[in-house]
Amino acid sequence: MANSAPRPPVEMTPAFHRFGPDIPISPVIISVPHAGRAYSDALLGAARVSLAVLRRLEDRWVDCLAHDLIASGSSVMIAQAPRACIDLNRHEREIDPVMITGIPPGAPLQASIKLRGGLGLIPRRVPGANELWRALLPWSEVQRRIALIHRPYHAALTRLMQAAREAHGHAILIDLHSMPPLPPAAAGRAAAQLVLGDRFGRSASARLMTLAADVAAGHGVVAAQNHPYPGDHLIERHGRPAHAMHALQLEVDRSLYLDAALDGPGPGLAVARAMITAIAGALAQELPRASIALAAE
Repeated sequence: MANSAPRPPVEMTPAFHRFGPDIPISPVIISVPHAGRAYSDALLGAARVSLAVLRRLEDRWVDCLAHDLIASGSSVMIAQAPRACIDLNRHEREIDPVMITGIPPGAPLQASIKLRGGLGLIPRRVPGANELWRALLPWSEVQRRIALIHRPYHAALTRLMQAAREAHGHAILIDLHSMPPLPPAAAGRAAAQLVLGDRFGRSASARLMTLAADVAAGHGVVAAQNHPYPGDHLIERHGRPAHAMHALQLEVDRSLYLDAALDGPGPGLAVARAMITAIAGALAQELPRASIALAAE
């Protein structure tokens, strides 16, 4: 089946399935935060839109791109809760007060451009759907989702990153996402089919970004850097290059691995999967322990 992984997870929670040993076999950790497809009856009942609309928030089947890495024993975390429930790539205070009831006085909420566009910690709307939910969401429910899903996911990533650094001298997080096809950047130029993000140099060594782009080019894929997707909360939180903790976001064009409707796995899946596997393998070899002093450039 398209959504089956090649070996069973070593840890299963409502927030994620984790694959690979507690001590990672390489410095590279894979995170797939927007692949969750476990829609509860309660979530569907609260929605004023169809399941098809909620699924537009997913990075459709992007977890399939990590299956070869799972098979090789790499450390991979795949979200189970859907993005419609809670967005793991947002700060836990990135909450839209307009859609919440019972917010305590003085609660430290955090504004952002994504939140104003309807895509905060709890998504409020998507293009073509003005409001996703029938009623205001109780503050207590927001806190329940944070405690059950958001915090455990990030805590597990932190543990893996620290374990990788202790074992290998450094850690590299690949945060795997997918995107709709992009238009060409200019007339006569091919559109980028992979966007690498490092928060404009804040979350990873430039050496890693350059290497990932070179590997993609070797697979016939044009890569852009930080435009239009520089990465968000997840790599900002876990990327600390000065402390040998690097984090990159990879946005993969869905047309590379999905069918013509961009809904299910397509004929290009194996090729796209091989590219992601090659990028992870190259990054794992790029910062040997003796060169850690150079990793904070």
